[in-house]
Amino acid sequence: MYPKSFKKLIDYFASLPSVGPKMAERLVLYLFKQDKISLDDFGATLANLKISLRLCSKCANISEESLCGICQDSHRDLKKICVVEEPLDIVAIEKTKKYSGLYHVLGGTLGGLKNSDQNQLRLKELEKRIQDEKTEEIILAMNPTTEGDATSLYVARMIKPLGIKVTRLARGLSTGGDIEYADELTLSSAIMNRN
Repeated sequence: MYPKSFKKLIDYFASLPSVGPKMAERLVLYLFKQDKISLDDFGATLANLKISLRLCSKCANISEESLCGICQDSHRDLKKICVVEEPLDIVAIEKTKKYSGLYHVLGGTLGGLKNSDQNQLRLKELEKRIQDEKTEEIILAMNPTTEGDATSLYVARMIKPLGIKVTRLARGLSTGGDIEYADELTLSSAIMNRN
């Protein structure tokens, strides 16, 4: 039904997370309607993605330089490291403007990877950072999933012999939520993590 090049672009977009076939069609059609200059700029930016961006050599955040802006910021609390699954988690935490320490991106979770891929998690790098940087607190900010919980538990046990304070993000009811509609796990966490 579509020309081959159009269909190929649809297939590429549809392979992206959270993009279905209909959304992929809309995106390709939108791009097709753009002027050549905008499209050339989009294409050049996409082509340079792996050239202009890299992972921070310290924390594995997305960066244009060897160290990301957070690791270069001398105003950050160097004694705290917030451990997250992916770079997008850093963006979410930074938007709160409530945390001023450093980060460490694991690159996934223990349960979310195949056994052969688990060595790709940046656990050894975290342990080395804790020792080298004289870290005082590790904040575990994994997603509240089975895999996230398992990874948090593993990291906490790994760090325990180092004598470092380990904390975890609190869980509970969302603002504006009704208790009667909360699931048992959320309500349990709200009761256990009350302050």
